[in-house]
Amino acid sequence: MKLVLFDCDGTLVDSAHLIHEVMVRTFRHFELDEPEAAATHSIIGLTLDSAIARMRGLDVVDAQATAMMAHYKSIFAATRLEAGFQEPLFPGIAGVMAELSRQDDLILGAVTGKSRRGLSMVCETHGWTETFFVTRTADDCPSKPHPAMVLECCDTTGISPTDTIVIGDSIYDMEMARAAGAHALGVSWGYGAIDDLRRAGADRIAEAATDIPLLIRQFRP
Repeated sequence: MKLVLFDCDGTLVDSAHLIHEVMVRTFRHFELDEPEAAATHSIIGLTLDSAIARMRGLDVVDAQATAMMAHYKSIFAATRLEAGFQEPLFPGIAGVMAELSRQDDLILGAVTGKSRRGLSMVCETHGWTETFFVTRTADDCPSKPHPAMVLECCDTTGISPTDTIVIGDSIYDMEMARAAGAHALGVSWGYGAIDDLRRAGADRIAEAATDIPLLIRQFRP
């Protein structure tokens, strides 16, 4: 058995436009300079409070970051309903997830900086409410690259990190996998540069979603 843990934003769904819009509205609400899109993209994958603190040049979460996180969460769902701010799947992802779900020797999970509510919204939208056997979100664990998300999923399933593959688009996903002792599979279509993923510890890079099933088979304990 192998445990396959997917990041969500930038790996399964293209949420950058939505995340940036909500972040801009949040910074505007707190009368701060609006962030550039590149700044928002650079923190996707982190838990929200850590991401906001980092965008403000801080290494630790302060009271304002906590307040901004609460505001962000309060407007996210309504913004998502506006035209142009949905979270579409990346090309090929729907078919790949359906294929992997049918394989008896794989257990699928999700490890994401989204809130549990946010992950649930994605799963409901794309018909994945029964796809992931185990999930860990920003509501459950410390921010990536801390290994807790991966290790807790391993504990829940009884599968060791050496039989676990983390699939993601950010350096935080690769670093988290390495810290947990798991394999790291980067994807080329997300928000992280391929060279950065390799430097962060990616064992392999999927150039297209359809590469994922074959690359999973190439990992060995």
